[in-house]
Amino acid sequence: MKIVVDRNIPFIARPLAALGEVVMLPGGDITPEVMADTDILITRTRTRCDAALLDGSPCRFIGTATIGTDHIDLPYCAGRGITVANAPGCNAPAVAQWVLAAILTYNKGVRPLADITLGVIGAGNVGSILIRWAESLGMRVLVNDPPLMEREPEAYAYSSLGEIARESDVITVHTPLLRTGLHPTYHLIDDTFVATLRRTPLLLNAARGPVTDTRALISGLRSGAVGAVGIDCWEGEPDISPELLGLATFATPHIAGYSRQGKIRATRMVLDALSAHLGLHEPLQADAPAILPVPASVTPAMLTYDILADTRSLRTSPASFESLRNDYHLREEPAYT
Repeated sequence: MKIVVDRNIPFIARPLAALGEVVMLPGGDITPEVMADTDILITRTRTRCDAALLDGSPCRFIGTATIGTDHIDLPYCAGRGITVANAPGCNAPAVAQWVLAAILTYNKGVRPLADITLGVIGAGNVGSILIRWAESLGMRVLVNDPPLMEREPEAYAYSSLGEIARESDVITVHTPLLRTGLHPTYHLIDDTFVATLRRTPLLLNAARGPVTDTRALISGLRSGAVGAVGIDCWEGEPDISPELLGLATFATPHIAGYSRQGKIRATRMVLDALSAHLGLHEPLQADAPAILPVPASVTPAMLTYDILADTRSLRTSPASFESLRNDYHLREEPAYT
């Protein structure tokens, strides 16, 4: 059995070695030629998994150590009998940590946290943790999530996008990227949304780059409708907008979810799915230590992540976006401070 793995996925090579040949490669080097005799692929977002890569391959399992599956042609895989597994929620605490670090750094202790209204768009794995943590810090939180409201109307006191635009001091998006359907999120934050802002908020995107319209953000910053911007997920990355990079208060290379604990969770989830796919009696175990449960609440003292250091790194060398991401020193989540 041949297993191809993105070399930037940690804690995984040793457990896979018991199954057969393990080939660790950069995501960009996973080609149709490599896949021609590959049975299992474990990857990240930089490998596009579609007919161009997989036609003629014996691969019947793709595991992505990421929450999203935008890079995988799911209908194609279903038609070919290829099992696809991802790692939903693996990096949620780290992304919530990134958001709160941006808020606390931007606020600089000028206003009591109880005076800040946070608008959260998307209350899934990331949003639900962020809501809980922000409320534990004393913030007022407004929640917008139309699909969740339809499924679980009692989960939150939901707000419309208009209410969030009018009343929020900080707005952060945590939605999947959906271009069609009842609730599309492509360019959810656009010129129309920016025109309804009333409190010159800090706008944050650590979800998917195209959820925010780069041109609208730049226009909003220049007009004063937007007070500041923090971007971790960029349109067109790694070829990011130099103008938005120059204007953004916080600018990081898609590493909001890059904690040591998040990587352990992702690897464990992929290995669990692979074990089930193969029908293993003894599930594969990640080559990593046990991790603590996600804390129910946080304090400012637990939020020590230096978001400005990562911003300086990207500003210094925007052309190094991919290497800054791939070689990122995994940080610790709030429970470990």
